Amino acid sequence: MSDLLLSVDKLSVGYPGPGGSVVHVLSDVSLTLERGASLGIVGESGCGKSTLALALLGFLRPGGRLLDGAVRLDGTDLFALGPAELQAVRGRRVALVPQSASQALTPSLRVGQQIAESLELHQGLAGNDAEAAAVDLLAQVRLPKPAEIARRYPHQLSGGQQQRVAIAMALAGGPELLVLDEPTTGLDVTTQSHILDLLDEIRERTRAALIYVSHDLGVIAQVSERLAVMYAGEVVEHGPTTELFARPRHPYTRGLLASAPRLSHAALPVALPGRPPAPDARPAGCAFAPRCAFADERCTAEAPALVAVDSPTLPHDARCHHWLRVAEASFALPVSLGVRVRREAPALVDVQGLEVRYGQLGLESLWRRASGAPAPPPAVQGVHLTIRRGETLALVGESGSGKSTIARAIAGLQPVTAGELRLGEHDLRRPSGRRPVELRRTVQLIFQNPDASLNPRQTVGQILERPLQIFFGLPRLERRRRVAELLDQMRLGAHYAERFPGQLSGGEKQRVAIARAFAAEPELVLCDEVVSALDVSVQAAVLELLARLKAERGVTYLFISHDLAVVRAIADRVAVLFGGRLCEVGTAPQVYGPPYHPYTKSLLAAVPDLTPNSRPATRAAETPAAGAGAKGCPFAGRCPRQIGSICAEQPPPWRDAGDGHGIACHIPLEELRDAASVALPVAASA
Repeated sequence: MSDLLLSVDKLSVGYPGPGGSVVHVLSDVSLTLERGASLGIVGESGCGKSTLALALLGFLRPGGRLLDGAVRLDGTDLFALGPAELQAVRGRRVALVPQSASQALTPSLRVGQQIAESLELHQGLAGNDAEAAAVDLLAQVRLPKPAEIARRYPHQLSGGQQQRVAIAMALAGGPELLVLDEPTTGLDVTTQSHILDLLDEIRERTRAALIYVSHDLGVIAQVSERLAVMYAGEVVEHGPTTELFARPRHPYTRGLLASAPRLSHAALPVALPGRPPAPDARPAGCAFAPRCAFADERCTAEAPALVAVDSPTLPHDARCHHWLRVAEASFALPVSLGVRVRREAPALVDVQGLEVRYGQLGLESLWRRASGAPAPPPAVQGVHLTIRRGETLALVGESGSGKSTIARAIAGLQPVTAGELRLGEHDLRRPSGRRPVELRRTVQLIFQNPDASLNPRQTVGQILERPLQIFFGLPRLERRRRVAELLDQMRLGAHYAERFPGQLSGGEKQRVAIARAFAAEPELVLCDEVVSALDVSVQAAVLELLARLKAERGVTYLFISHDLAVVRAIADRVAVLFGGRLCEVGTAPQVYGPPYHPYTKSLLAAVPDLTPNSRPATRAAETPAAGAGAKGCPFAGRCPRQIGSICAEQPPPWRDAGDGHGIACHIPLEELRDAASVALPVAASA
């Protein structure tokens, strides 16, 4: 049997354009993949990554046309097969793990039933045999109590558990090729770390080949042996991941690497200038030329071919006239920004003993009281925080740690059970609808998903005019002038006012959401995972925008993120949460250096860096901790340094590490310092 499993040969795909034209979304794409190998595919949104991923299953979205080329799986051209033959290939020989498991799983079916359906279709199993095999697959993807998980519905699982169920379903047919489309986007670093370990284990056990599509370069560095970089529907560089990261031969690859935040570097990443061309508006010559610092007249007149470049190991190709100049050019990281807020800055928001419990209102609360059922544990408990005027305070922690709950409580969208929550003379415990207009203007929230927060039936101009009308009562002409200014500040342009959200990219929608928040001229902006779903270049541009608006307007940010490298780039101070309680608070340099709280250290150790084929030296355990409502330390059940029953039975004391740095832990600070041999996690060879 040949080791060559997949061959993509000069693949071109198009969709209908204006006036009966055909718009190319993939052009002349050629790739190969051996059995058991791994390939990463990266590029900005709209570059054709997902179109290529679906084409590997012989699938095109409605309206799509195969213009040229072939996709061959073990020598068989998938696009030459009929519907019945394709049905036999999909799932059985090649399977897809989609980006959003919550949308891919059927909400009305238990997860065990959904996996059993795949086993029946691809393996011919039925009844008890299919159910037993489904439980076994759930165990293979390391889900705890797999028999119990099999009986649950998707909404009863966490995001990481849903993603593992999606992987189990993909494995049900025993595929030779696994295509993963952004499978860890939106997951916290600990869950992401375990998913990556799981994929390595699956590849080693089954010898399945993996194609991993992602905008996260740190993740790609860990999972892929080879890398294909896509731009405007073309592969612009293709070769060993180690070489592309160490010495990129294409300016676009170089730009993506500069756009990626680094855990060890307290500086804003450098955003790529400009934006990718629309599929129907590609320039003559090199598509990247308008954004390229190396471009000359030849680049704008002559399209470069994908050519072999010098490589000390495996074949390496680049689509650039000046690849040698690019390879030899120096590459410097941006200058560190350091701590960017004066420590004597006055407090803007004061949080004392904050407690939030869900299910305290409505039918659920009435049922519980009538049945005598116990109240749920607090989602947030005993939180003391000060947000200083003009600073960026980041909240970090795993999913379910209470980050968004705190932000929603400050915004007046979540009732507060106990504690004090104040902004100056204002009591923030009052719900948003009962707050004075001036307070609603002062505190603005930017949601993670702009699709869910922007009205799809309103134009961008109408969306941005609304706060101007509510908070300032501006006349129509003045509102339009102000909208144009806001769009210009967001580097979108006034013409975007006539567009609807559905006509914008993800990064453009997020900029509109930011513009809407700043239209109110707020003092405090709550940013809830605002860059988690964006590709690295757009993410860098949004971070630069937030930093610039902060410098120009003196605004204060509460910045929530699971990406610790992003937090390192933008935060002045960091608060670490687990199980709804604070573990550590300090400036970014303090929290990212020793002494560490054991939980903080486990989070930092789980962050993938930009060193290819490496793995963090330590891993956060998968054993569940007591979490919310714990009698003692909420992290005790997972802590590698637990010192006895005191950790489980008594709340940890708050230890002063000096200069505003605090750690909640039973372990003395001297021992925490001694245990921290390095300031940042060390990558070990995989």
